[in-house]
Amino acid sequence: MTSRKVNGKRTIKTRITPMLWFDTQAEEAANFYVRIFPDSRITEVSRFPAGGPGPAGSVMVVGFELDGQPFTALNGGPRFKFTEAISLVVNCDGQREVDRYWEKLLEGGGQTQACGWLKDRFGLSWQVVPTEVVEMLSDPDPAKVKRTFGAVMQMVKLDLAVIRRAFDGR
Repeated sequence: MTSRKVNGKRTIKTRITPMLWFDTQAEEAANFYVRIFPDSRITEVSRFPAGGPGPAGSVMVVGFELDGQPFTALNGGPRFKFTEAISLVVNCDGQREVDRYWEKLLEGGGQTQACGWLKDRFGLSWQVVPTEVVEMLSDPDPAKVKRTFGAVMQMVKLDLAVIRRAFDGR
């Protein structure tokens, strides 16, 4: 569980916290993400002790929150890398938010993917999605869903105006 100190005592905040494994960039990545999302902050930094697997005093674990959601970043070494098997979804209120998060997450060497996905410069996959598209894909009309899905599958960054036209059959 993620914890924080309140009045000098450690308290549990949430039961489940995503743990992100980095080689040596945990603190750099956490700071990068905290700058992108509102209501975000570094909550704690732990350092390797002498005799630990990392250099004594170097960052071992960084606790951080993105828009109130807790995460932990670990400097675990080069053994594991991120894959597309897991991604973080950014639910956006309209095209302006899609554009903003898309640009920010790509800063410093990220790579675009298909269907609203990208990899940031640390290799973590993100889906930047307007919430309206999720609603369209849940519509009871299968023809609308098919057109919406078809439009999304043709895109890299999602374009809400084009997706709306597909949904409406225009």
